Amino acid sequence: MNKTVVINVVGLTKRLIGEHTPFIKSFLERGSASYIQPILPAVTCSVQSTYVTGKWPSEHGVVGNGWYFKDECEVKFWRQSNKLVQQNKIWDDLKAKHPDFTCANHFWWYNMYSNVDFSITPRPNYLADGRKIPDIYSHPAALRDKMQAALGTFPLFEFWGPKTTINSSKWIANAALLTDKEHNPDLTFIYLPHLDYNLQRYGLDFSIIAKDLLEIDTVVKDVVLHYEALGANVIILSEYGITNVNRPIHLNRVLRKAGYLAIREERGLELLDAGASNAFAVADHQIAHIYCKHLESIQKIVDLITPLEGVEKVLYGAALDEYHIAHDRCGDIVVVADNDSWFTYYFWLDDAKAPDYARMVDIHKKPGYDPVEMLTDPKDKLVMAKVVGKLLKKKLGFRTVMDIIPIDATLIKGSHGRITEDQEDFPIFISNYKTAVKKESITAIEVRDLIEDHLLN
Repeated sequence: MNKTVVINVVGLTKRLIGEHTPFIKSFLERGSASYIQPILPAVTCSVQSTYVTGKWPSEHGVVGNGWYFKDECEVKFWRQSNKLVQQNKIWDDLKAKHPDFTCANHFWWYNMYSNVDFSITPRPNYLADGRKIPDIYSHPAALRDKMQAALGTFPLFEFWGPKTTINSSKWIANAALLTDKEHNPDLTFIYLPHLDYNLQRYGLDFSIIAKDLLEIDTVVKDVVLHYEALGANVIILSEYGITNVNRPIHLNRVLRKAGYLAIREERGLELLDAGASNAFAVADHQIAHIYCKHLESIQKIVDLITPLEGVEKVLYGAALDEYHIAHDRCGDIVVVADNDSWFTYYFWLDDAKAPDYARMVDIHKKPGYDPVEMLTDPKDKLVMAKVVGKLLKKKLGFRTVMDIIPIDATLIKGSHGRITEDQEDFPIFISNYKTAVKKESITAIEVRDLIEDHLLN
């Protein structure tokens, strides 16, 4: 079996490989590469699950980064149990055929309770006094303490939120190298999210993102050189391409005005009551799932949503099968934005009544994805002083909330999730093995078998 590593450089596309990524550019030139045809939805959890199973979302069931859990009547994002992926993963199949095969997974999603031998995934500690403490979950459990003793506590607040930096990707890369040195797994997965941040904040503005490209290029170089020194096969791939956007679409506000949403008011603030709603949208970047309580509402909602500026496709019925997304977890309607637009989760009509979590980094309470969590209000010149004051209160034992996130979706300039028109914005598959990829483009379900080919052939 050939030692193999799969490095997931989030957001990497052919368009981004050049003067600001000298190592990745040289890796591309000496190896072989292919565009990966984007799936719908082109979002983290769906794409990663497709890559490791070789199955479409309609088969593995991961229809987005989150969905409506119908039995609980709740929208949940960023769940972590591997059991949510309803198909065998590549490591399951290889373990069945090769009992000595070992696998390590560093931060690819749905990493908890999988059949890999070594795993690390983000898992904060939520303390009784309301504090959130950076931490990780690992298997074996002792790996967590060993990693953080060697590398320091995982920098959770630099992994997501307004303070993101290269340090989180660097930490994950160094953790993977430590795992490799100690356990020498046959197959290693590594997740490097750094490009996701400023590409969503600022879009393809190279005057800003050049620094991010160079930073991730340096981390990738360190990882690749380590594995190539061991004679390993190295794959660099990505999940999607991020493109420029300027128009946020508030589907839930449209549905609310049409009388479909159920809203509860608590302490003067509004909450979406999904279980009581006749229809609501779960926004996930450039796609949204609309769940309908009554099937006879579907056509009326399609007619309501289709004319909206920025809406490109409204899929339902047989069209969901065509895009390989039809599944019990899928919305009755899937809405796709055009190339200049993306969907917010916002459901309130008055910012004064927005729920408390709207102004916080709170990925689990929000009934949809919120990229604005990566920003603070650019008009608030005292925001950093406020942050310092809130942190000081926490250290002194006082309860306080970090309500520093603006409610302004127009600040976001990059997004993903739809199928992009230009191949230069497709995700990419690059191998250091010269004849590994023989086609200009591959489907996402072919990635799993290509990984296995690197291991076995």
